[in-house]
Amino acid sequence: MNLILLSPTDFAPGSLSSNSPLPSNTPEPAPIIARLEDRRFQHIAEVHRAQVGDTMKVGLINGDIGDGEVIERGERHITLKVSLHRSPPPGLPLTLLLALPRPKMLKRTIQHATALGVKKLYLINAYRVEKSYWQSPWLAEDKLREQCLLGLEQAVDTAMPQIELRKRFKPFVEDELPELARDSLKLVAHPVTTSACPIDIQQQTTLAVGPEGGFIPYEVEKLQEAGFESVHLGPRILRVETALPVLLSRLFPAS
Repeated sequence: MNLILLSPTDFAPGSLSSNSPLPSNTPEPAPIIARLEDRRFQHIAEVHRAQVGDTMKVGLINGDIGDGEVIERGERHITLKVSLHRSPPPGLPLTLLLALPRPKMLKRTIQHATALGVKKLYLINAYRVEKSYWQSPWLAEDKLREQCLLGLEQAVDTAMPQIELRKRFKPFVEDELPELARDSLKLVAHPVTTSACPIDIQQQTTLAVGPEGGFIPYEVEKLQEAGFESVHLGPRILRVETALPVLLSRLFPAS
């Protein structure tokens, strides 16, 4: 856990307002107090082995990043004096369309995408996506949020991704995608094509990544009709959880 993520419920009601921007002649934002009793307390106590006076990196979900000083450590809780003073890293200029992976892979993929800076993710259907995948409990909002939190903690980020589910491929591509991808570079990762994935682009992008085995020709054609260009990563066939980091590192290497 490279960042201790805090939520508004960790603070006393109204206390977060004390960390609002102060006049320019004020050297530091006013500290606020957070109390932790869950897995974050266990991590701080067992991994960091933090004692009173120690500091660690903290961040407010969808807010700023700063420092947390341990001011009290009990048997079942820890109290931090928090100062938030810098913005999280910028997200990628990307909308990711990802054919729903199998449940075990879904958890890792959400974590990886979040850690790499994906802020807008659509989990979509495809012919090779098994129907049973859509019944997975890991698609519940709280479960997806849990994986996003793990990715944010890893990457020292606080901005939660937006995740949308689309269970019908054709209506999504025909009715929603044209407006969603408007004014962006449109790419579909597809191993059977002649164009290599571009490197270090500097524009808003919509990227479609298929399931294990890839999109079927009909799906690729529908995406191409919507303005998508097929690109490949070379002769090797990669699993989705491997292909996604490779694609993002090529498209946005400096991000």
